[in-house]
Amino acid sequence: MKNTIKVERAKHDLTQADLAEKIGVSRQSINAIEKGKFVPSTLLALKLSKLFDTSVEELFLLEEGD
Repeated sequence: MKNTIKVERAKHDLTQADLAEKIGVSRQSINAIEKGKFVPSTLLALKLSKLFDTSVEELFLLEEGD
């Protein structure tokens, strides 16, 4: 699953640590999500979309085979 978290984070001038603190996860979790190594829970995806004022569908893009 691709995502645009890194792009949104840059738009909002947030480090991985800043974003992690705002949504209550570790910086390592943010790093893993950005690299596509971890798929966040629905709750975490909703927190991210609310923080970035965008839809979950715009943050997370399903790829063929997902």
